[in-house]
Amino acid sequence: MTVTVRPAHLEELTEVGEVVVAAYDADGLLEADDHYVAHLRDAVTRAREAEVYVATLADLPGEVAGTVTFCPQGSPWAEVAHPGEGEFRMLGVAPRARRRGVARALVGACLERSRELGYDAVVLSSLPEQQAAHRIYERLGFRRLPERDWSPATGVDLLAFRLAL
Repeated sequence: MTVTVRPAHLEELTEVGEVVVAAYDADGLLEADDHYVAHLRDAVTRAREAEVYVATLADLPGEVAGTVTFCPQGSPWAEVAHPGEGEFRMLGVAPRARRRGVARALVGACLERSRELGYDAVVLSSLPEQQAAHRIYERLGFRRLPERDWSPATGVDLLAFRLAL
């Protein structure tokens, strides 16, 4: 199945937020009262301050199959990028669109965008529980970057990954 990745349209941003929440929830990463849910849903702010991409599948017309937020240099959404590095966050694939190459295509769009901007590498942070995502990143050539692991909140430990371009 061919995956198409493109910038999100304004009218899709509510759905983009819901796709990310559904993806994180399906992976057991959210609690019912988790304050991060509002952050995940806020694709409007992300689109204004970063670049939001969506993936679509031909057999799910009109649906957002997945999404990712790309953070160019200077974006307030970047967390671990150093000068010359792109970063992506909030990669989420709708549960019914999984195992169809959507995540790989979204990461590929971030790599392509980083190359367009002349960056030397792409970085990301991921929860230790996101093992399936880690396997995708490693297959694409990302390597763990333990010196950039960090904790944005008590009890939330994030692992850093980097791919040199």
